[in-house]
Amino acid sequence: MTGSLPSDISAAPAPAHAFDMGRLARGEVPWSLWRGGAPGEDRIDIYRLYGAPGSGGSAALLRYAKGARLPAHEHTGYEQIFILAGSQEDERGVYPAGTMVINPPGSYHTVRAPEGCIALVVWASPIVFANANADANT
Repeated sequence: MTGSLPSDISAAPAPAHAFDMGRLARGEVPWSLWRGGAPGEDRIDIYRLYGAPGSGGSAALLRYAKGARLPAHEHTGYEQIFILAGSQEDERGVYPAGTMVINPPGSYHTVRAPEGCIALVVWASPIVFANANADANT
């Protein structure tokens, strides 16, 4: 950016993606299974806003089923989490709806959602699970 806006701002490119958060409130999000799903597994659904799995920056809505747990993982870049509904917790605390959590590169945690939650998550780069058999797909 050169430091000044064009004289005709309407000529600016359209956003790459716009998401109406009202769709979330109306239950109109086309969720896909991200992790778990089999009986007894920790189910986490995803709605990807941008980015491809494992390829740099991405953002998504995550819906944790009641009692879901995401295994220990490390952040290779910044991760921003905004809790939209329910609550989420890790080794450092409990984060109710309305909380913004920022995890810096090199940090790690195990995420739990005893009552379930919906979160907006922005990853600067993919996460790496401590267990080599776990697949991040962030």
